[in-house]
Amino acid sequence: MKPENTRRNHAGRWRPGVSGNKAGKPKGARHKATIAAEELLEGEAEALSRKAVEIALKGDVAALRLCLDRILPVIKDRPVIFEIPKMNESRDAVNASAAIVEAVAAGELTPVEAAELSKVIDGYARSLQTVEFEQRLSTLEKAIANDKSHR
Repeated sequence: MKPENTRRNHAGRWRPGVSGNKAGKPKGARHKATIAAEELLEGEAEALSRKAVEIALKGDVAALRLCLDRILPVIKDRPVIFEIPKMNESRDAVNASAAIVEAVAAGELTPVEAAELSKVIDGYARSLQTVEFEQRLSTLEKAIANDKSHR
């Protein structure tokens, strides 16, 4: 068994952030093949795009898919228009969650959108809980300090 302070893990691989090559490749450095491809295609994007469209229009399914993926990419995220009830205290998260459930039931939100909004509500509610806890703790500490000073 290797000591815990070694630079490699139990499987003999480098631990994250540790490398055998201290110079290493800097973050953001591009691969030589990528640079060569960019240089080769420099100034040819318009001609290549036109050719891909021509091939697609002749019925080539792969070219058609390529063109459509570039023209109309899959929408991965979009703004959600939904008014979340005001949350002033952590317990208000119940009303906000209920509004989301109602919106899903009415077809106004998809379940995926509702899940993402619920994460937002949960995070905000946790922030409110932290503030509420700090306020209660501060009040208790002041009360204890007052009680001690009056003895």
